[in-house]
Amino acid sequence: MGTRKKVHAFVRVKPTDEFAHEMIRYGDDKRSINIHLKKDIRRGVVNNQQTDWSFKLDGVLHDASQDLVYETVAKDVVSQALNGYNGTIMCYGQTGAGKTYTMTGATENYKHRGILPRALQQVFRMIEERPTHAITVRVSYLEIYNESLFDLLSTLPYVGPSVTPMTIVENPQGVFIKGLSVHLTSQEEDAFSLLFEGETNRIIASHTMNKNSSRSHCIFTIYLEAHSRTLSEEKYITSKINLVDLAGSERLGKSGSEGQVLKEATYINKSLSFLEQAIIALGDQKRDHIPFRQCKLTHALKDSLGGNCNMVLVTNIYGEAAQLEETLSSLRFASRMKLVTTEPAINEKYDAERMVKNLEKELALLKQELAIHDSLTNRTFVTYEPMDEIQIAEINSQVRRYLEGTLDEIDIINLRQIKEVFNQFRVVLSQQEQEVESTLRRKYTFIDRNDFAAISAIQKAGLVDVDGHLVGEPERQNFGLGVTPSSTKPGKKAKSKKTFKEPLRPDTPPSKPVAFEEFKNERGSEINRIFKENKSILNERRKRASETTQRINAIKREIDVTKEALDFQKSLREKQGEYENKGLMIIDEEEFLLILKLKDLKKQYRSEYQDLRDLRAEIQYCQHLVDQCRHRLLMEFDIWYNESFVIPEDMQMALKPGGSIRPGMVPVNRIVSLGEDDQDKFSQLQQRVLPEGPDSISFYNAKVKTEQKHNYLKTMMGLQQAHRK
Repeated sequence: MGTRKKVHAFVRVKPTDEFAHEMIRYGDDKRSINIHLKKDIRRGVVNNQQTDWSFKLDGVLHDASQDLVYETVAKDVVSQALNGYNGTIMCYGQTGAGKTYTMTGATENYKHRGILPRALQQVFRMIEERPTHAITVRVSYLEIYNESLFDLLSTLPYVGPSVTPMTIVENPQGVFIKGLSVHLTSQEEDAFSLLFEGETNRIIASHTMNKNSSRSHCIFTIYLEAHSRTLSEEKYITSKINLVDLAGSERLGKSGSEGQVLKEATYINKSLSFLEQAIIALGDQKRDHIPFRQCKLTHALKDSLGGNCNMVLVTNIYGEAAQLEETLSSLRFASRMKLVTTEPAINEKYDAERMVKNLEKELALLKQELAIHDSLTNRTFVTYEPMDEIQIAEINSQVRRYLEGTLDEIDIINLRQIKEVFNQFRVVLSQQEQEVESTLRRKYTFIDRNDFAAISAIQKAGLVDVDGHLVGEPERQNFGLGVTPSSTKPGKKAKSKKTFKEPLRPDTPPSKPVAFEEFKNERGSEINRIFKENKSILNERRKRASETTQRINAIKREIDVTKEALDFQKSLREKQGEYENKGLMIIDEEEFLLILKLKDLKKQYRSEYQDLRDLRAEIQYCQHLVDQCRHRLLMEFDIWYNESFVIPEDMQMALKPGGSIRPGMVPVNRIVSLGEDDQDKFSQLQQRVLPEGPDSISFYNAKVKTEQKHNYLKTMMGLQQAHRK
């Protein structure tokens, strides 16, 4: 086990214009925060009211950027996770104090991303820096809403809602959520897509303290598993990082919650109260029992709270005087958390497959040593290798000859041979039993003595007497009862059954790419034609826009050259002396021609730029038409494919016009990728704006794809509702 260490606790102050400088002061070490309250004179002269508090923490983050917060709070935890240590980062505080912004950030802006997306980026960056290890990354996203567990990634098409409710299960390896989907992610963009998918499914509400208040606790977990690429290495390490965004505590008088929001606030405050009780118990060294099972939140975080884990708490507070009571409560929680100790240790496991291979190598070496020993003791005929088919066949032959009496004894060489001899005795005995039974079945028909119906039937036929003995011929020759095939019974001709071959579906549906080509040529030919025509128009407009852009760039370069020449002429005129006639400046012919040329170029530039704006508007409209056709084509193909190969035939009637069942949605990856050739991708890449640098590509790609998916689903739901009406 590892050494015990205390939980790290940081405070992040939400920026505000109404910061209470007289009441909140920071220490020079940037690790302490002091709170001062003025005495309430209404309590009289004798007033024992406490007015000063001082909290010593691991860091105070005031006016700190998202970059600084991550470097201070999370970077070391994520780094140690790739070395096999579990990690947990938790955001706690009053509603509206900035917990979700700290943990997730603003997903619309790459620069303002929070701890969670930065942790995903750091994980994949560190994987690239470790070519000696094969590291797999999996993620899950859990929501605890009103003491119920929900999978925020259950909306993915290959997951679906769980039939049974999720439960928290404990085993010797720790605590895990039964029924929670875990997703393998091989690249950064896939992980961001899962994050954004879960974020869109979170439950939020609005009240006076926060317009977008999280109404549930959320735990995003990153699971890591690192195997050495050296085949002889049996050990591998596993770890997980829990990123916890707690719902904010609320004073109902301030938030003004009502109805469902009030019910949610009650559950939130209750679970946070139980969390604080668990923290107090963990901080008390004399306590034997820790109340983890009082609520789902503490039970799910049992491993993180005081277990095998590097734990970090970020307490988010307001800096305003009106919220000072809640600020004091949050700081007390942070101080109690600092009393909790954890015992992080490397999670090492053994790869069974590699252990088997290493044992096989060791066994081969031992056999070689035995062979050397046997050769030194003149036992070279002894072998320790498993018997091959020829040796087993030879032993089988010896056993048969021994049973027939043609072989007096079987020479014994080693223990392996003795075992094989007994095994072959069993084989020969089983074969002889089967031969005897087969011979009897060819001659006789066996009837079960307990089958009274069969016995009665053969008695009526006169084949068996009353005592159950067979009726034989006068010469006392026995005969057997047999059932002749119906085709050979005398007097009856075999009737040939007529079979009707009905068109059947193939046992295995064709692959979707093959089926899609067939669909485009048949049922979807018309919409495919429209799709191609719109795409052709779009490509033509793009080509014209590209040519116009090139002309604008050429005009711009010519304008710059003309301006330089004109400036040179002006400077030359100023050096030679300027001439005036009746108050007008006299210029030479060359400078005059340059001025006229510049004027014409600017006119051309404005005209071409207006054409480019018109073309861009047309391109946007054409792109919209192409996307509509693509979505329609995919939807129709999905319906056709399901009706043709997937949906049972007895359900086809429900799928006809007027029926109540419609096939499922189209997979999102097909919506995004279908019909996009290299020219489309190149054009999109040219038009994409990435102001934050190349590291933001996967972030923005995942965001765009998630938005496309949800926009499509909303559109399809609207179409289905319209169809029902």
